[in-house]
Amino acid sequence: MSSPETKAVAIIPARGGSKGVPGKNIARVGGVPLVTRAVRAALAAPSIDAVYVSTDDAAIAAVARAAGARVVDRPSEIAGDTATSESALLHALDVLAADGIEPRVLAFLQATSPFIDSAALDSAVRSVLDGNYDSMFSAFETYAFLWADSAEGAVGVNHDRSFRPRRQDREPHYQETGAFYVMETAGFRDRGFRFFGRVGIAEVEQSAGVEIDAVHELDLARTLASFLDGMEPIDVDALVMDFDGVHTDDTVSVDQHGVEAVRVSRSDGMGIGKLRASGIPMLILSKERNPVVAARGAKLGIEVLHAVDDKATALREWCVGHGLDLERVAYVGNDVNDVPALEIVGWPVVVPDAHPDAARAARVTLTRPGGAGALRELAERILVARELG
Repeated sequence: MSSPETKAVAIIPARGGSKGVPGKNIARVGGVPLVTRAVRAALAAPSIDAVYVSTDDAAIAAVARAAGARVVDRPSEIAGDTATSESALLHALDVLAADGIEPRVLAFLQATSPFIDSAALDSAVRSVLDGNYDSMFSAFETYAFLWADSAEGAVGVNHDRSFRPRRQDREPHYQETGAFYVMETAGFRDRGFRFFGRVGIAEVEQSAGVEIDAVHELDLARTLASFLDGMEPIDVDALVMDFDGVHTDDTVSVDQHGVEAVRVSRSDGMGIGKLRASGIPMLILSKERNPVVAARGAKLGIEVLHAVDDKATALREWCVGHGLDLERVAYVGNDVNDVPALEIVGWPVVVPDAHPDAARAARVTLTRPGGAGALRELAERILVARELG
């Protein structure tokens, strides 16, 4: 009998041995590991009572736990290249059953789909719980003309090649995204596969159908993330900033005596002032050795560490000294030497003209350039989060 406390669970199989994209399940899209994105999508569906990640990899397990999931240790015999997702799901269900947890509905999510629609997932779970369907899958509407190659040449699959009806005169088809599947647990246990009984379609936008199985698809997802993740409030406990290209426009003027000067924004200064008034710890962390960095920090009333070559180590030490969790810290940068710092915080942020390597590590890409309102924009998004909290 199903436990009344657990009507539905999500299980995310995430093995560690990907060859196409090494370390794929913890690769970052929008600055967030893929498995974390999947866990968050499941946790955002109110109908799901608990989220489990089935993995054979210690690094994936640590990331999953940090995201709020429980971990099921996946045996090596069902974690190889030929292992099926179904074998991982059935094993996880057996582990849950041994703990007295027997959900009525199972939601199977794939971490390789970075843009899972939580609302569509929640609706699908409720539909299966209500008995409307026995199993469901995410898919998007398509009017594509499909062809198959054959010895006789190309053959139309879903159309007659002699007639090309207009889009409005054609019936749509639905392309499976692979992002999530929802099924009645007993039926899945009985059959051992994900489609059975009355099958329903959980319709999502085509953008939610991005799947990552190759490096170029990971690059595509990273490019799309800044557009698809939206303008979410930035909920952090501290802000750490690079200087050149963030506080400045990354240019410098030099007079006849060799004295350098940089250009900063009064608007940015106002934003930093508002953050300081709200009590958020801030730090300028710069490789630049010019005394202008310390002068700007003093003007803004914030701490400065400059002439720093190893930013990640300095950032870790500063956070330890202030009792801060790196997951609750925003770091904003623009260039390749910022990447190690961007990769260790919960909120990696870049300006719009950031180096591609830095942009790929970012969770947030600002719309305003460095030295021209970027920090004011960031400050306002942090303050919105604090007001909502």
